Amino acid sequence: MKTVKLTEIAKTIRSKNAGVNKITFDKIKIPAGGGLTFEVPGDNGESEAAKEIEGVILYHHALNSYYKDKYTGGSNPPDCGSLDGKAGEGTPGGRCINCPYNQFGTGENGSGKACKNKRRIFILREGEVFPILLTLPTGSLKGFTAFIRRLVTKGKRCHTLVAKISLKKAVSSRGIQFSQAVFRVLRDLNGEEIQAVMPLVNHVREMSKNI
Repeated sequence: MKTVKLTEIAKTIRSKNAGVNKITFDKIKIPAGGGLTFEVPGDNGESEAAKEIEGVILYHHALNSYYKDKYTGGSNPPDCGSLDGKAGEGTPGGRCINCPYNQFGTGENGSGKACKNKRRIFILREGEVFPILLTLPTGSLKGFTAFIRRLVTKGKRCHTLVAKISLKKAVSSRGIQFSQAVFRVLRDLNGEEIQAVMPLVNHVREMSKNI
């Protein structure tokens, strides 16, 4: 990711600050059943397959969602949701750590949690002006947390490097195959690139509150 591109992107975001919060992020989809290719938005409006995603992780945050009735897809909001994994809004609402639906064993057939814990990741890819959104399902959280922990132990932050994300097959405790995201570092950004990307980090952090 070249410095000049990051600088141009930063200037574009600053110049459009008034309307940037209204933008809907394009989304990367992780397949079900252990598939090894992501679905990413294509230039013609149709989804394209990608085995890997490369880019700078500008920001990430916890996402909890509880549906009283079984979720069957669509854009209907959850009965209770949280954008920080700490405080839920809706029914039942309150502190997530104390919520009975956020405990293991409360999920379907006594497995997992009734409240689904996920994580939103905002990724800036080469040649793109705005980040793309990847929502990690529960089965990928442990690996992502380990990735971030390794960075922290080395004094790094996720927005100071280019990461590569791929998929591998995994099997749940119930014997169900699923796709699990794998993260690794491609390279560190240089000083100029880090300086250029910081405005994006700050803007995306604010924008994430309005999605």
